[in-house]
Amino acid sequence: MASKSKNRSTLLQLFIFLSLGIALIYWQYTAMGADDLQRMLEAIKAVNWAWLFPIVIIGFLSHYYRALRWKLLLAPLGITTSTTNTVLAVLIGYLTNSLIPRAGEVARCTVLAKYEDAPADKLIGTIVAERAFDFLCLLLLAAATIILQYDIIYPYVADLGQAVARRFFPDGSGATRYLLAAIIFLVIIAAFIWMYKKIRHSKVGHVIKGIGEGLKAIVLVRQKGRFIVYTLAIWFCYTFILNIAFWAMPALHGIHPLASLSIVVFGSVAMIATPGGIGAYPPIVAGILLAYGLAFPEGNAFGWLSWMVQTGMVLSMGLAALIILPLYNRKRHGQNSAGK
Repeated sequence: MASKSKNRSTLLQLFIFLSLGIALIYWQYTAMGADDLQRMLEAIKAVNWAWLFPIVIIGFLSHYYRALRWKLLLAPLGITTSTTNTVLAVLIGYLTNSLIPRAGEVARCTVLAKYEDAPADKLIGTIVAERAFDFLCLLLLAAATIILQYDIIYPYVADLGQAVARRFFPDGSGATRYLLAAIIFLVIIAAFIWMYKKIRHSKVGHVIKGIGEGLKAIVLVRQKGRFIVYTLAIWFCYTFILNIAFWAMPALHGIHPLASLSIVVFGSVAMIATPGGIGAYPPIVAGILLAYGLAFPEGNAFGWLSWMVQTGMVLSMGLAALIILPLYNRKRHGQNSAGK
């Protein structure tokens, strides 16, 4: 009974978020004039699709490095997995997440538990640690984005933050950038602490506590240097893919290369708002690119292009992983049996 209720709740959430995404798409294109729509389509038609190959390669590498990092988290628990199965599990997790929000973590743990005979509860614990660390990395990346592109990102700071900054730091230069970034970062941390104290005994509070416990698990990683290198490689792949996409679309030639940092930070919000960022990712990206001097139609074209390519990679790689996984393990176990 409880399982049926949970399934209904999951389907309802999926329906609500998917409906929101579709509503956003409808709102965008009914609000666009014929000229803007034509400019957007022309920007997409001008894309050099030869750049798709390196984008796919680097996209796969981001998943590969995530799998290698996950293996480092599993090692202290006495769990040793094959790299191939770990990579395939990660790809299936992303595929599931694009269809059912937040279900990918459970999916990749279930897959790895099945084919590597590992305890699923311990695997899920490492996912909590990984997600907590990624959230911390995103906060640090947001702070770095503000510092490195203060004059561009400044309009996107919250209204209250803008008012305070303009009053006390009118020039917005030098050490002021670091000070403002530090203040924003500390305010975010303080807000989380305050919220946690208010809700720590609720269901959400227990989730936050789990994230804290997950971060502690990273301390147990034996090869911390390699863990950091894999993390940097993952985030580098995320940003470099966007830079390649800039080269692929003529309308974005000459755009500031660090615009990719802003897109990664703000685009992450869109990916959470709707399943796979459908309907939300393109306008958010277009809004960001406005700050870099790109007109909205061309920015919207890039938003849709990058969303379609990312979604296409997730779906194609995930489906390929579903096919390869049983074949690989059948061959692997067959070789083990023959060896005995």
